[in-house]
Amino acid sequence: MLVGFGAERLGADMNRLLALLFHQGVLDEQFLQLQQLEDETSPNFVSEVVSIFFHESEKLLTSLRSLLMMVEGDHDQDHEGGLEYGKIGVHLNQFMGSSSSIGAKRVRNVCLAFRAASDHHNRHGCLRALEQLEHEYCYLKNKLHEFFQLEQQKVLAAGVRYPMNHYNNNININS
Repeated sequence: MLVGFGAERLGADMNRLLALLFHQGVLDEQFLQLQQLEDETSPNFVSEVVSIFFHESEKLLTSLRSLLMMVEGDHDQDHEGGLEYGKIGVHLNQFMGSSSSIGAKRVRNVCLAFRAASDHHNRHGCLRALEQLEHEYCYLKNKLHEFFQLEQQKVLAAGVRYPMNHYNNNININS
């Protein structure tokens, strides 16, 4: 019975953490919809999708940093600066789409503000938005990492059961 109690406690911890993230506006209902797609055939679906999101986001953040370093001064109107702002906008659209798909509400909202600064060729506003985006991204990453650790502990505490025929096929009783 202690094993079940541990799993129950971990489930409650997971629910409290999710409730906090929803209350803070870090996540939205899209995250819950993503969870509903998880089943016995794909028990790690959400963590795999989120892992891909984090991997791709790291690349986007690196590109955004690099592009902002190429743009000089506020309201840069020259051709080259305009091209960089255009590339920044493309990366931000990708970031907004992927963050929306996992329910990362605050990350998406910062991307919107970043996009507005980029559209106005406001380098100072872009730098501030990048700093805020990195902060929100790190917070989300840490909290979802914590959530998935709790989930793993819950699975272990619940005692994962394997079908008996799996063992029967691999064990030779007569040896």
